[in-house]
Amino acid sequence: MRIIASLLLVFTIVVSGCSDPVQEDSNKQITEATPSATYNYLCESGASIIATYTTTDLALIQYKGNNYNMQLAVSASGSRYAGGGFEWWSKGSGTGAEAMLFKHNADDSTGEIIETCAEL
Repeated sequence: MRIIASLLLVFTIVVSGCSDPVQEDSNKQITEATPSATYNYLCESGASIIATYTTTDLALIQYKGNNYNMQLAVSASGSRYAGGGFEWWSKGSGTGAEAMLFKHNADDSTGEIIETCAEL
């Protein structure tokens, strides 16, 4: 009986000691190895916007000398991010792809258009 209990204890220690750290390290390596994607846009007003997607859920929008951290928001089509009182909505990718900057209302709805832009 002691032999079986000892073997079970050793097996439990080995399995628990090996599995979790490897999984955590793998997740960290994947996260650290994931590059961010940056896109440049020229707006009809002449302003430029730089959109950096650090993950699929987060975007950093640079507009008129300010940075706005935005979170992914629900959209029927395209990619929509909201934060800092603004919304960034883009559709498609590559030269000429459309994007718009909106006011973001307190009730989580889309407000007035601030900029209409195209990817460079």
